[in-house]
Amino acid sequence: MTILITGATGTVSTALLGSLSTKQDVRVLVRDPSKAPSGVEVAVGDLDHPATLVEAFRGVETLWLLTAMGPQAPHASMNAVWAAREAGVRHVVRMSAIGAGHDAPTRNGRLHALSDNELKASGLEWTIIKPAFFMQNLFGSVNGDTMYGMLGEGKVGLIDARDIGDFGAAVLADPKAHAGRTYTITGPESISLHTAAASLGASYQPVSEQAAFDAMIGAGMREWDAAVSVEYGRAYSAGWGDYTTPDFAEVVGRPARSFADFAKDHESRLRAS
Repeated sequence: MTILITGATGTVSTALLGSLSTKQDVRVLVRDPSKAPSGVEVAVGDLDHPATLVEAFRGVETLWLLTAMGPQAPHASMNAVWAAREAGVRHVVRMSAIGAGHDAPTRNGRLHALSDNELKASGLEWTIIKPAFFMQNLFGSVNGDTMYGMLGEGKVGLIDARDIGDFGAAVLADPKAHAGRTYTITGPESISLHTAAASLGASYQPVSEQAAFDAMIGAGMREWDAAVSVEYGRAYSAGWGDYTTPDFAEVVGRPARSFADFAKDHESRLRAS
């Protein structure tokens, strides 16, 4: 069974590739073959350009569909689903977003709802995964003894991207068992950044929306992405992400990693250089 992995150079798909069994037949889709991960079959293509997908999707039975955040995401997802139908792909495992829906408080969540619904109507077998706020989003957030963040006083069911990879691998190992399921995966606890900071012996300082936006733009983030990140921060500050679900443990068979475990493994990356 050939599995095609999209978004192969990003945080989540990289974690997924590390979690998949070495016995599985894996192909990655990349635009630049020089950036492709090693040890897997490489297909060159671009989800924004349908003509480049025909050969990449040939012989694929299961698609891991992850698109980059942005206003073009539904276009990329649409092209992937069409290519999957044309190639005879049996099952699509789609990485959506936490709280994706037509009433989501972020443009990203509303765009994901369009793609989720299109996949459900495609005639293909499908599974949709909606992960919570990534712990990895906090890399570089600690300066000295202070963690800076834009989640206000809100609590969030933060999840380690490595666990998203493990969850995805569990689904891809037996996709038929997860057909027609939508999973929302979180960490084992909903915590504030005060608690997260304490794991590192630091204190938490909330950052205003404007200051957060300016910092992201200064770091080279696209304006659309920075603005949508602020929308997420506003929603989380209002308690929108304050919950956990049993989905991860029920599928993987163990609890998701705690933030304390994550901080222990990644303390140097959490601290700004």
